[in-house]
Amino acid sequence: MNKPFNLLTRWSRGRLIALALLAGLLTFGAGACQKSAPEDAHAHDGASTYYTCPMHPQIVRDEPGKCPICSMDLVKATKQGAAKPATAVTPAAALTHYTCPMHPQISRDMPGKCPICSMDLVKAAKAAPATPAPAGGPAAAPEVMLSAQQQQLAGIRVAALGGAGSSAGSAAGTTLLTGTITANANQTRTVSSRVAGRVERLFVRQTGESIQAGAPLVSIYSEQLQALQQEYVLSLAQQRAGGTSGNQYSRLIASARQRLRLLGLSEGQLRALAATGRPTASLTFYSPQAGLVQAVGVTEGQYVGEGTLLVSLTNLSSVWVEAQLYPEEVSGIKMGQSVQVQVAGLPDTYAGRVVFLSPERQANSKVTLLRVQVTNAGGWLQPGMQANVRLPSRSTTAATQSLTLPQDAVLRDSRGSYVWQQVDAAGRFRRHKVSTGPETDERVTITGGLSADAQVVVSGAYLLESEYQLRQGAQDSMNGMSM
Repeated sequence: MNKPFNLLTRWSRGRLIALALLAGLLTFGAGACQKSAPEDAHAHDGASTYYTCPMHPQIVRDEPGKCPICSMDLVKATKQGAAKPATAVTPAAALTHYTCPMHPQISRDMPGKCPICSMDLVKAAKAAPATPAPAGGPAAAPEVMLSAQQQQLAGIRVAALGGAGSSAGSAAGTTLLTGTITANANQTRTVSSRVAGRVERLFVRQTGESIQAGAPLVSIYSEQLQALQQEYVLSLAQQRAGGTSGNQYSRLIASARQRLRLLGLSEGQLRALAATGRPTASLTFYSPQAGLVQAVGVTEGQYVGEGTLLVSLTNLSSVWVEAQLYPEEVSGIKMGQSVQVQVAGLPDTYAGRVVFLSPERQANSKVTLLRVQVTNAGGWLQPGMQANVRLPSRSTTAATQSLTLPQDAVLRDSRGSYVWQQVDAAGRFRRHKVSTGPETDERVTITGGLSADAQVVVSGAYLLESEYQLRQGAQDSMNGMSM
């Protein structure tokens, strides 16, 4: 009886010891978990700053140190939400910080190295905090502050709206059309074959060659020409042999002479033929004017028919500029009107006059054709060059004249048009929404939103806008991380 009782007692005692050890382990684990639980940001609501890991924002400490997960240096951050009233700081201290060029979320008050990539932190200007708008009023305009060195590196150039960087009425004073220089068709001549035959000799072989009036172009062998010359020489011989009775051949001579002239023989060639009495087997065509060879349509040895193009000639002493314009712009243009032509790559401005205005639109297009004739005394204007035609617009009254800015000074998005204005000499810039009017390829009319003496950024506005957006993104990233 004692032996079973002892076994039962020993088993119960061992079970009690195991349960006690298990309870101890559970109690120790709960305490350890409570001690090592992730830090809660709410435990630091009383502090305005804390230290966190850039890669593991759930790590929050009151003092600098290393991340227990990746061993990176903890960085200083500021919490959003209710906090103690901020102490007054100077504008320079509030708008200057040090950040990493590769990791803009890193922001320090003093120089140092980036805790992520170890690059030297660079001095930068924060986006100026916008002044809170009154209840129910419009939002404050965005601002950016740049140092003098930053302005120089960004190429920021400022001009008064009514000063050298802008002008009154310039956008409404001219209309700019894009065109192309072409040859003057009134000074282009083509030489075609008047007989059927074979090209015996080419005196010009390449385009662009300069020739004088009366210079030989092409020589063509033709049996038809030879037969007509023999008929003409025979009629002359019969007239001389018949004496007074030979006058009956006068009509035959005149007929043969006229046919030879129609074939292209000159008066000199006819006199030489009558004097020698020896027909030539080839006919030479001569240049009707001085100019440049525009096209050569045949080669030596080629057989040609009547009407075949031999050589095309053009005189570039005057050229045409053909430009396109919309129908609503036609009403302000008159035939013979004086205009200014600016050719790409040439410093001079050429005077021209309107010689043609198409009464119909071009095929499959909403534009019509304008043709301007320009004197090309120096020969610098060549067909195919791009040119701009400046047309004086219809007269504008003083009420419609407005201040204008260069195209690069005006920024546009889906919400409207904006410009950047320099607020003070300390380098503070503010963005303003403006209303615009008529514009050209160079200037935009400003009809509202700015005063006439406003200092506007006319060069570097896009870089300034990008700088503001970059800093806004960096600030939003820091705010999001601190949450």
